[in-house]
Amino acid sequence: MGGESAVVHAVSDVSFSVAAGEAVGLVGESGCGKSTTGRAILRLVEPDSGAVLLKGEDVLAANPRRLRALRRRMQIVFQDPYSSLNPRRTIGRTLTEPMAVHGLGTAREILEAVRMVLAEVGMPIDAADKYPHEFSGGQRQRIGIARALVL
Repeated sequence: MGGESAVVHAVSDVSFSVAAGEAVGLVGESGCGKSTTGRAILRLVEPDSGAVLLKGEDVLAANPRRLRALRRRMQIVFQDPYSSLNPRRTIGRTLTEPMAVHGLGTAREILEAVRMVLAEVGMPIDAADKYPHEFSGGQRQRIGIARALVL
């Protein structure tokens, strides 16, 4: 209403390292910045300050082409399994898309990778032909994990 707008610091003083082969889960109260931190690491949102390094490479300085290559090595599983899957896409399409976008294999190799990752997260192979609304929240969460693992 005509006054000064307040600056909101969504996240501050976050620092951690992840060794090769490790996975990290961010936990905390609702609204504390978990999703914002993940999105900033992947540069889905641009941080105002700080550094994000992947094997010593500055992710924040990467051009769009390089960022795309870096994102193949970074994955995120969103906390809300209901809104993180496109309701108009089959699970199979959801899982094959990242591999196809990055040119990772033939159609046959991509389909085999999808079968393997579904089995890895305890989902039946026929899940690939279904839509998100056909699964429970827990199953959707496993599908989100599969999407992160498929690359």
